[in-house]
Parts: sequence; structure tokens; C-alpha cells
Amino acid sequence: MRLTPIFVVSIVVSRMASIRKHPLSKFWFGCFTLPSGQRTQRSTKSTNKKVALKMARSWEEAAQKKLTETQARRVIADLYEISSGEKLESSTIRQFFESWIVRKEMETSPRTFDKYKNLADRFIKHLGDRADADLSHLTNKHIQTFRDGILKRLAPATANHALKVIRSALNLARREGLIIENVAERIKTISIKEDGNRRAFTLVELKKLMDVAKGEWRGMILFGLYTGQRLGDIACLTWQNIDLEQNELRLVTSKTGRQQILPLASPLLRYIESLPSSDDPKQPIFPRIKDIIDRTGVVGALSGQFYNLMAQAGLVKTRTHQKAAEGRCAKRTQNEISFHCLRHTATSLMKNAGISSAIVQEFIGHDSPAISQNYTHIETSALKKAADSLPDITE
Repeated sequence: MRLTPIFVVSIVVSRMASIRKHPLSKFWFGCFTLPSGQRTQRSTKSTNKKVALKMARSWEEAAQKKLTETQARRVIADLYEISSGEKLESSTIRQFFESWIVRKEMETSPRTFDKYKNLADRFIKHLGDRADADLSHLTNKHIQTFRDGILKRLAPATANHALKVIRSALNLARREGLIIENVAERIKTISIKEDGNRRAFTLVELKKLMDVAKGEWRGMILFGLYTGQRLGDIACLTWQNIDLEQNELRLVTSKTGRQQILPLASPLLRYIESLPSSDDPKQPIFPRIKDIIDRTGVVGALSGQFYNLMAQAGLVKTRTHQKAAEGRCAKRTQNEISFHCLRHTATSLMKNAGISSAIVQEFIGHDSPAISQNYTHIETSALKKAADSLPDITE
């Protein structure tokens, strides 16, 4: 019986490196010896004998040396250039995130862009001199220490958001061939107990708030309760978000990008009609509050103002700032009531009035399995019934 040889062509390059060709393959194989003394072979994925010879020599050289990470990456880059005739794309960590921010400025709203830029700047500052290393040198440890540093000062949700933004950026780097693996995907998000110890406002507390609320904050509270939307979204509302012919609020939420079309409850509609109208639909409904957002780029200052309002109403303790030694970066203690709790209050009041969970979720803007499974469309009349179920806190 005649046996077919596995390799019929063999070219020895040096004492150790060689290339061979299998009769059933069009590619040359590079053969070399590992530091352990074991002989191995790898396909060069090349049909060019000269290219295959160069790759075999490079593998042999790399195998016989204890290469640093930088040297190993240089070998990979050289092999890529040998086989493709093109240089391997590369970028430093700093260069990549700076170019990523330029893209985000064109793709996102000014508010979202400011958040991304602030996060990228802080990440580069966290890395220090390492930011000028090749992007491929970025490790999951670098990202995790950055996330954990945020967690020491701020809420888990903020730390998770930072991780998700870096993941998204590195996914782009992977698609563009700058890295092979997105190391941020190795890091798990922090488990969060939904809303911690937060609760809904009582009707008595809402009446106390309205008694002390003046000017734009009175309207902010009404929008918070009767639409269930978030503080930042309400602060940035303009007159083009209001359709007085249909008595509806129309907006796209900044957090989820969800389009909301909500009927205006009677107390909220009366408040809107009492405001001086504007010929410019892009004018903010709350110009003074919007100015704070524009100047600071964050809603933190508004949260502080609302806390002071709650303190005036006797709902929370007045802040004395006696613990200044902890510094401005100290992790904040979460209060059981905040502006966000108006969202919980709307949810509770509608459910207590017999509104189905699916309709409440749609009104508030939560993604709900009940909606996707049981409803293809929730009628405007159902949402109006939900809005009308909320009590009038202006009386």
C-alpha cells in the first residue's frame, strides 16, 4: 500500500525555521521550534513563497526570545505588513478617544456630547502617561480602576454608565481594526438595587411643596408629577414640545431616546396656558432653569435647588455643609425623596386608580414586557384616562 506524504515540498530556511506545503492546500506552512523544544507549524495564509519565508523567520525569532509585550506587538505588526503589504492601523489611547469625541459631537445632542467629553477627559487623566501608549495596551484593569474610582464618589448607576460608554467607544475601535478584543467587555456592571430606599411622595407632601414653590419650580413640579418625566428632560423642554391644539406633550427622552406623546392633565394644562407665550418655538418653557443646564452641563445644581425646596417645605433636613472635610468628591448619601420620586408618585397614583400596569409603563416611558406581549398600540384615550386619574395638587 502506497502512503501519500503529508508534505511533499519542504524548504529549510535556517537550522530551525522552514516552510512546507500540503498537496491539498494552496498555502505555505511555517515550521519553527517553541522555547519548550516542541516543533510546531502554522499556516502563513500566503501562497507567496518569499512572504512565507519571511513569516517563518519572524516566528522562529519570536519563539526563541522572551519578548516584551511591545516587542510581540511589533512582530505582529511586521507580519501583517509582510502578508498584506499594508501597515497595521494603530492609535494611542489618547488619540483614539479624542477622535471618538469629535465623532460624538456630530452624532449626539449638545448635552450628551458634553457628558461623553467630560467622561473621556477624566478617563485620559486617570491613565496619566499610559494614555500615550498604543490603544492595544489598554487593559481591563485600567478600565476597572477608573470605574471603581467613580463608584467611591458617586452612585453605582453613574459608574456603570461610564463603563458602558467606554465599551461603546472600544467597540468602534474593534470594528476599525485598531484592537482585536474589547477588554471593557470583561468587566461586569455593578448590581444595583432599583431606586434603593426611594419612595413616592404623599399627597400631603405634594401640597406642602406647592405651597413653597415659586416661579419656574412650580411648573417643574407639575410637569414632574403629571408627565412622569425626568428632571433633565423637563428642564430642557421648549414650546415646540407643546401641542396646545391636541393638548399633548411631545418629546424624545435623553436617557433612552424614546419618543413620548403624552396627554396634558388639566392642572398642567392650566399652568401652561397661564405662561406668557413665545413666538419662537425653540424658546425654553423654563428659561432660568434651562440657563443653569447650559452653564453647568449637568442637572446636579437643579437637584440641589429642589432639595432646598423640600427643606423649606419641612420634608427633609436643611443641609448645613458641616462635613466639608469629606470634600466635594465624597459619595453622596441618597435621600428617600427627590425630584425623581415624582416619577414614582405618578406611577403609584395611576396604579391605585386602577390603571393597568402596561398603560402606566407606557405613560412613564419604561420598557415593559407587558406592553410588547399584550399591546401593539396603546390608544391615546387610554393614556388620557391615566392622566385624568391623577389628583389635582394645585387646589
